Amino acid sequence: MTGQKADKVVTAAFLVIGDEILSGRTKDKNIGFTADYLTSIGIDLREARIVPDDREEIAAAVNALRARYDYVFTSGGIGPTHDDITAECIAEAFGVPLILDPRAVAILEAHYPPGQFTPARQRMARIPEGADLIENKVSKAPGFRIGNVFVMAGVPAIMQAMMDAIAPTLATGKKMLSRTVAADMPESRIAERLARIQDAHPQTLIGSYPQADNGKFTTQIVIRSRDEAILTAAAEDVAKAVAELSG
Repeated sequence: MTGQKADKVVTAAFLVIGDEILSGRTKDKNIGFTADYLTSIGIDLREARIVPDDREEIAAAVNALRARYDYVFTSGGIGPTHDDITAECIAEAFGVPLILDPRAVAILEAHYPPGQFTPARQRMARIPEGADLIENKVSKAPGFRIGNVFVMAGVPAIMQAMMDAIAPTLATGKKMLSRTVAADMPESRIAERLARIQDAHPQTLIGSYPQADNGKFTTQIVIRSRDEAILTAAAEDVAKAVAELSG
């Protein structure tokens, strides 16, 4: 499917690859971006994982996630250094050779000055056989898609540009809509009412998110549904409960 709108729910997982994330040296910015981006186009991000630069763990995670979700998006580990092993792990997961892709070679040879397409940079042209390339408008080194798995750079600006490149090719479902009701009270005060409202509106998802400011507790209540009428009815019930408990 290419850019199709589906009535069904389209699901995805996001896999962040890199020791630097798990060690805390680098702070991940890609999960939040991806969650927002996919929600906005009608894809539900159902799971996010972070795995180290370990061949077996990367391949196992990719195979587990691609079997469970419509799409898998990965970031990290496709650069020029020895510890950038994502491409070979993806090739292993799919049981295909990792090749010096002539399309990627042509892109990078045109990008670097003569004599500067070094062996290290040639690593960025290694692509699993049969994969499609993902355009990289920022630094040219392409990502790739194989099956339902999209492999992108870890640098946020590059990853985000790659997401823009692949978005038109994705099948999307009906968007999740949301409303927020602010409650000037701790969530414990409204918890029982929210549970009853959730039971009365099973086609919604209702979450409460406590906040504290100078010792004062308040709650943001978020109601989500794919149906506007159902969402409105549930949000009105929540707002009524908040008003009654505030009185």
